[in-house]
Amino acid sequence: MALRRRSLLAATLALPALHRAMAEPVARLGLLHVNDFHAKHDGMQASGAACREGASCLGGSARLASGLDLLQAEAAAAGRPVLRLDAGDQFTGSLFHTAHHGAAEAAVQRATGTQAMALGNHEFDGGPQRLAAYAGMVPFPLLSANLDAGAEPLLAGLIRGHAVFTLGQARIGVIGLTTETTPQASSPGPTLRFIEATAAAERSIAAIRAEGPATIVLLSHLGLAADQALAARLPGVDVIVGGHSHTLLADLPGAEGPSPTMIEGPDRVTRIVQAGAFGRWAGRLDLELGGDGRVLAHGGRVLPVTPDLPEAPRVAAIVEEYRRPIAALRARAVGQSAEPLPNAGCRVGECRLGNLVAEAMLAAAPGAEIAVTNGGGLRAGLPAGAISLGDVLEVLPFGNTLARLTLRGGDLRAALEIGLSRVEQGGGGFPQIAGLRLRFDPAAPLGQRLREVAVAEAGGFHPLEDGRAYRLVTNDFNRRGGDGYAPFRDRVLEAYDNGAPLEEAVAAFLAADGAARTALDGRIARMAR
Repeated sequence: MALRRRSLLAATLALPALHRAMAEPVARLGLLHVNDFHAKHDGMQASGAACREGASCLGGSARLASGLDLLQAEAAAAGRPVLRLDAGDQFTGSLFHTAHHGAAEAAVQRATGTQAMALGNHEFDGGPQRLAAYAGMVPFPLLSANLDAGAEPLLAGLIRGHAVFTLGQARIGVIGLTTETTPQASSPGPTLRFIEATAAAERSIAAIRAEGPATIVLLSHLGLAADQALAARLPGVDVIVGGHSHTLLADLPGAEGPSPTMIEGPDRVTRIVQAGAFGRWAGRLDLELGGDGRVLAHGGRVLPVTPDLPEAPRVAAIVEEYRRPIAALRARAVGQSAEPLPNAGCRVGECRLGNLVAEAMLAAAPGAEIAVTNGGGLRAGLPAGAISLGDVLEVLPFGNTLARLTLRGGDLRAALEIGLSRVEQGGGGFPQIAGLRLRFDPAAPLGQRLREVAVAEAGGFHPLEDGRAYRLVTNDFNRRGGDGYAPFRDRVLEAYDNGAPLEEAVAAFLAADGAARTALDGRIARMAR
């Protein structure tokens, strides 16, 4: 897009800012940005299924590298140095991470020149030990100003709140922020604390500007809604490079807003960018800066990473090296599906993939009446045709196991309300179910969204009884209270926590022709008030 200066007619801008906006720039640069890659080194099909030979695939590390190189070359032709930033969640989402625990991601990031990265919630999926190992593989700073790791010796000296870069006449302060919901959405363990993001950012901004004028960039893994709220109340923020909500901000079809999205803050306009997810887009925000570090003008673009982009040979070779050990998993056939089973929609309502996984759990847990699993745990779709164990592991990359528990209906009702509490944000806790039927009102107040819950019994569905004990199967993440499911941790009457691996349950269900026996049947429905 062409460079755009703030309008003299913008009544919401303070007069001092107008004078600065009319000043001549002293520095020009570009911010290259990606977010929420989720180890999709091979790219993905449009349905969300893993890429396979012969398919038309989007993203992929080697093509993303070419896209970033192209964006950097364009900036260089205009005399702009660039800073390569990553807003977090490199981890979790494909067999590459399941098998290599971050080593493949680190190798690709080294080859593509990442210069700073915010920690996303999924960087904590393997606890401090796995994050520490990853930190030792990368040469760039890992940032999270609102992470208190003082009680965790494994991370001592490995995580910083901010980093400062000098590009020509520009001094850029980059501050990392991690969603405060990480303890519910991931597995950081008891030694890590996630403090309130605004106060943490304020401290970092003050520390950076104490050393001189600077352009402040929040490298945020909070999600777009939180970024917008933060920009509106926090002074001193010039740019937010966002992640976590998988939001595409771009002048492209299907985008959820422009890039950048402009938010009027207490003392300046903050520009927010976010490039979707899974390496399907790469962004560049061009900035013209005044002597005090404020943004005078901006430009740039978001580039779709499509099959017409060539693969960068240096990165293609790395991906092939890490692909070879997972070939056997990808080759083992476990079932068939007549059509793709995408994971789109599994965070906001009934989805056929969620029905399949929940039914597989119920089938693998004799005696259980109900299955509940978090929709955000379904990280990819399943393809049409032959389905391999590798495909299943792309969907379920966390190594979860089945957990059986008994709890009263009132506590199950409370857990389901928690699962519905973030439906408007596409929160990962949305319940995918079997043996239940539920109706909910997404516009109702929190804790009052369930309109009907019924349990499958002989002769049909019967209303959930608050005082009755029910036998349920879930995954071990939700059993530990993950995604907010505290009743599964704190209110159980009895539990058995060492069940079969979740992917084995799904593979067995597929082998028994489970895909053909699973349909959208209205078990979850939205109700108008």
